[in-house]
Amino acid sequence: MTWERMMVVTSRGEFEVFAKGNGEALCVTHIYSEFNQSGDYFAEAFTETNRVYLVNLREVGNSEKAQRPYELSMLESVFDLEAIRIALGVEQWGFAGHSTGGMLGVVYGIYFSAHLRYMVIAGAAAREYMTFSKDCIYNHEHPQFSRMQELIENLKSPEATERQKQQWKIERIKLSLADPDNYDIYFSSPITKKMSAIRMDFFNRELQLFDTTRKLHLIATPTLIMCGRHDVQCPLMYSQEMADLIPGAQLAIFDNSNHYPFLEEKTRFHQVYKDYINGLT
Repeated sequence: MTWERMMVVTSRGEFEVFAKGNGEALCVTHIYSEFNQSGDYFAEAFTETNRVYLVNLREVGNSEKAQRPYELSMLESVFDLEAIRIALGVEQWGFAGHSTGGMLGVVYGIYFSAHLRYMVIAGAAAREYMTFSKDCIYNHEHPQFSRMQELIENLKSPEATERQKQQWKIERIKLSLADPDNYDIYFSSPITKKMSAIRMDFFNRELQLFDTTRKLHLIATPTLIMCGRHDVQCPLMYSQEMADLIPGAQLAIFDNSNHYPFLEEKTRFHQVYKDYINGLT
């Protein structure tokens, strides 16, 4: 079943949003992913329990273009999400973010806790995660660092064919799986999202100064943090840090997962999430 596409007119421009599922409203997005009606693996994890709104941020897909570079920042993206929430007539919604989507969620929670029913932060961090962790694949001391950088640059190439990009994308994902041999099992759905090079380039600059740890105590939203024990992108230490600093946050560690616990331990991921939302008052 494909996702329903809608163009949402807001006070900050028009945004492309895809919706699926029934239940309480839940926003899902990612800083530099370009979604379409085929959906997203992470967002799909919540469609049994929620009405999921999968958002293409500014400059992505058919969403509003950025007139100035700063409009691609995390804070401006949160302002855009708030405008979308208001335009949809949703008083309060949940937010779920994986990886850089989770980083965006942290910023959202710091500034708009009152408008968030709860947050799910998976495989993310509240600060720049490369410099101080040799377990991170983006740290130059990690054995797969050079290959990961090469794959990222290849994916941004305008001259590469779609077939080449698909092969590089698969290899990149396999570097972040506890068992790369299971790739075909995990990624078997016809989901065809892309990567926005302009947003990724901006994020890579913003990331160098990103550190929200001293403001995490301002988050008043119930927060569930989930992370694979073997996560090479945003290592576990950063999820543990968020759990320690966000008041009342709950941490779930997935012992047999790397960066994709919602696929690598799909059944447990769903159960942990359902138990969490059922326990909210």
